[in-house]
Amino acid sequence: MDQAQLDNFMKSVEGIENLIKSHSEKADAEIKAIGKVSHDTQTAIDNLGIKQRELADELMQLKQRQSLPPEISGPDGWGAQFTKSEEYTGRLHLIKGNRQFGSVGFEVKNTLTGSDATVAPDRRPGIVPGAFAPLTLESFLPSLPTQSNAIEFTKENVFTNNAAEAAEGAAKAESSLTWTLINMPVSTVAHWIKISRQLASDNAALAAYVDTRMRYGVNRKVETQLISGDGVAPNISGILDTGNFTAHGYADAALGTVLKKLVLIRKIIGDLQAAGDDPDGILLNPADWATIDIDLFTTAAGQSLRTVNEMGQPVLFGKPVITSVGMTADQVAVGNFAMACTVYNREGVVVEMSDSDSDNFTKNLITLRAERRLALATERPAAIRAGDITPV
Repeated sequence: MDQAQLDNFMKSVEGIENLIKSHSEKADAEIKAIGKVSHDTQTAIDNLGIKQRELADELMQLKQRQSLPPEISGPDGWGAQFTKSEEYTGRLHLIKGNRQFGSVGFEVKNTLTGSDATVAPDRRPGIVPGAFAPLTLESFLPSLPTQSNAIEFTKENVFTNNAAEAAEGAAKAESSLTWTLINMPVSTVAHWIKISRQLASDNAALAAYVDTRMRYGVNRKVETQLISGDGVAPNISGILDTGNFTAHGYADAALGTVLKKLVLIRKIIGDLQAAGDDPDGILLNPADWATIDIDLFTTAAGQSLRTVNEMGQPVLFGKPVITSVGMTADQVAVGNFAMACTVYNREGVVVEMSDSDSDNFTKNLITLRAERRLALATERPAAIRAGDITPV
């Protein structure tokens, strides 16, 4: 409120009080003359009282909203001066006979409690994100670009090695080798969401977060598909798809009675090494690795088996442990993954937007679509051995 508004407000207050004083004197005169206050005079006094209370309410609201200037003159601002004034604190009494029949003054009609809705909230910057599970497997696999919609390669099928010693002049042994032509189509992993054009234009941070979330959603699904995709179009043929690995072949009875999961993993490592494929990783679900990790710390012998490499990655029996949220629980895969698999990337994650989808144009909406195209080729299934981590 500026000085001109303040002057007008004070004039309104002064005018009301002058009228109240005038009608009070008139009421006193009527009581002396006729023994009562006339109806017109009483109505005027009541209306002036209402107006005075309205001005008091207006002052109270201004003070609550902290819109009063701190100072006009002297040590107190105009609000403080007004509320300390005799006119504000005093009460004008109308006398009917020798009794008080009313009082006119400022009145607070309600008790004010609770929070003030006019106080601005303390808005914190940024966006509190949801969970972003670490995606670990793809960074562990070799990756190559492709410009095609399918990957085709010739894979050794069966090698029968009949090499043997031969006497001079004797017939030599014949071996056999067969191949299989594999065609692996490039799969598309995608999803979409709609946002308003206003959000995209006005809230850059939120729009960027949506973009990040959409990209993460695609790669999170890829992580699962690389392991568990069943190869039925349009799915990726993952590591655990039939034909992409060799079953470890162990039953519970072959694992002894102590630390069976560790015994199983060590046996699989030995089998791979015996077959000429020294494994470079142990693939586990994070929960299964936690169980094994706890087992390791319960025995002095077990503690020496678990180490950490220079990258901070846990190592078991000298082999890196790959924990992936895409790995099926209660399964284990041990293998020479660098030799067994290759990820072929046709397109990285692409986020595109359009206002031409459905009724977007009329509703001021934008459709965001995130997609990625890739294939997984498992060229050497014998280099991966997998199966139940708790076999029956």
